[in-house]
Amino acid sequence: MQFSAHRHRGFTLIELMIAVAIVAILAAIALPSFLESVRKGRRSEAFAALSALQQAQERWRGSKSSYGALADLAGVSANTPNSHYTISVDVNVPPALPGYVATATGQGGQAADGACKMLGVRVEGGNISYGSGAAELTFPDANRCWAQ
Repeated sequence: MQFSAHRHRGFTLIELMIAVAIVAILAAIALPSFLESVRKGRRSEAFAALSALQQAQERWRGSKSSYGALADLAGVSANTPNSHYTISVDVNVPPALPGYVATATGQGGQAADGACKMLGVRVEGGNISYGSGAAELTFPDANRCWAQ
């Protein structure tokens, strides 16, 4: 009897299936965390857009007796630069005080941002407050979306 001097190299099907299972488990744990980090990072785009809108509102109010609608504000777009958020403004909310509510609403991947899907700034009689929410804004920001 003669034995072959060659050893078979490679993976067995069982070893391959174990490796695939380990990769699948790691991906199932890591992917949601990664996507949440991406959404959290994209919020800075909404913060910057709302900040630019606030500055444009103050420039508008410097020469007018009220705050302006989105179409009145120079340099302010209805979408953020990467289109992760849409921007809207409600002027004179509430009507008794001069003010506005500016809202950034997540779209695309940001629509899945849970309680931070909507980010907003409310100005009432010179007082500023920040809010957030999934379907409507809550002031103050109970979800701590602005602090993150």
